[in-house]
Amino acid sequence: MVTFDTSLLEETDNLQEEELQLNDLTIENVQHTLTSAEEELAVVMETVNLKQEAIRQIKVEIACEERSKGDLMSLLPKYQSLQDAVLQHNISMCSRVKLQGQRDILKKKMSELGARDPPPALHLQDDGQSICSIDRESGINQTLENIKNHISGIFRPKISLPPLLPLVPEVQKPLSQQHWYHGAIPRTEVQGLLINNGDFLVRESQGKQEYVLSVLWDGQPRHFIIQCVDNLYRLEGEAFPTIPLLIDNFLKTKQVVTKKSGVILSRAIVKDKWVLEHEEVILGERIGRGNFGEVFSGRLLADNTPVAVKTCRETLPPDLKDKFLSEARILKQYSHPNIVKLIGVCTQKHPIYIVMELVQGGDFLTFLRNDGPRLKTKELIRMSENASAGMEYLESKRCIHRDLAARNCLVTEKNVLKISDFGMSREEADGVYSSTGGMKQIPVKWTAPEALNYGRYSSESDVWSFGVLLWEAFSLGAVPYTSMSNQQTREAIEQGIRLPAPDMCPDDIYNLMLRCWEYDARKRPNFGTVHQELISIRKKHR
Repeated sequence: MVTFDTSLLEETDNLQEEELQLNDLTIENVQHTLTSAEEELAVVMETVNLKQEAIRQIKVEIACEERSKGDLMSLLPKYQSLQDAVLQHNISMCSRVKLQGQRDILKKKMSELGARDPPPALHLQDDGQSICSIDRESGINQTLENIKNHISGIFRPKISLPPLLPLVPEVQKPLSQQHWYHGAIPRTEVQGLLINNGDFLVRESQGKQEYVLSVLWDGQPRHFIIQCVDNLYRLEGEAFPTIPLLIDNFLKTKQVVTKKSGVILSRAIVKDKWVLEHEEVILGERIGRGNFGEVFSGRLLADNTPVAVKTCRETLPPDLKDKFLSEARILKQYSHPNIVKLIGVCTQKHPIYIVMELVQGGDFLTFLRNDGPRLKTKELIRMSENASAGMEYLESKRCIHRDLAARNCLVTEKNVLKISDFGMSREEADGVYSSTGGMKQIPVKWTAPEALNYGRYSSESDVWSFGVLLWEAFSLGAVPYTSMSNQQTREAIEQGIRLPAPDMCPDDIYNLMLRCWEYDARKRPNFGTVHQELISIRKKHR
């Protein structure tokens, strides 16, 4: 016969209903439970992501077979697999919500305690009498031990870890989880990834829901559409139920991709570490519109990080989609407090996303027009100093921005300025970029004369634009050369006419503007000098 000790259940004086008790006897178990809950939550979230990808992959396979007009009966297993995957996904989502609730309760309790010691569970009063009896002392110790054991049982984790999943061989994983699958990257970007003969990757075709095998051979990229017939994938020879099995066969057998091409697969090109899944990004409201598509606020599913999401319209031609991604290619190399931060790119399917940090204060131009009248001169100098620090960093990386203006800077909630919008930026080993394009998209009133006349861009031409940015800052968002057309502006600059000093602009700031607008690019200060001068000017102003 088993008997249970019910004495602890009678000691309820210090217990509050619906309240987790945290004291010197429970804290260790609460900490362990919190750690366990967080570990389980991480496992469940990974499972959710895998289920989401499995659902997407099954939908793609169903769409592929429907296009090939296969037998409807052959689709029934796919539909059943889709239904099962959705059910498993929903179960995992329920587990995630439950674990998040448990974790949040425990974290809240631990944060309330902070760095303080936990309160004692027992308030034993000292009656001043000497306890000499060994039996009594051992009895007290045993009682305390029993209480600890009782409480330990109360706070053991209620949710156990799911059983270990069997390791899935790489070739059996979904296409999207293959390290050589690059999603919807533009065809033009592929050329920069394939270096040696036999280098290959698989991508989604632009404008069509087809998959393409891209391989470098004889110094040229070759692109092969993977055929899908009766839910089997092939190129020229044997067909396979999945694309990973098809690619694995080529790698193992070293067979030619097609007899005519003679191409043999050698080295898989691994997708960039910056690549995110679309499902990892939760879109919010639309906050703007860019040259390539709309811009949304959003959050990362993993940790709720606020982000800004630039989207690329699916109807754009391939060359413009490549230009859209060029901003991410440049930003992923940089890390500076005055440069907007890249979080990642979503290229696994359309529409393509560029995910960046969300800078809550909006663009600098709107900020100047709305809040500028309330700013002190020293604050404007400090924000200009932020811009010069970011540009000094870009100069050290031999990056030419080419579109520096107040509209392309962002302001944080603490009025820290960050350089943004790198859509026109270029990186050149010699620090000079020569443009052969037309004048259609050039911001004439911000652009240096050598860039307008000869298409020659450099950090020196960015310094000219920075002078106009300074003028915008101290004129509180006025339009430069307001009454002039672009052509009149060019003619005035050639004649030596420069923007007048804004009202209340300090003389040393205007003198710095004029030095930025030297016609001879070699006479302009570099950004290192500009940054140091702004620091000195700020220190002189109260």
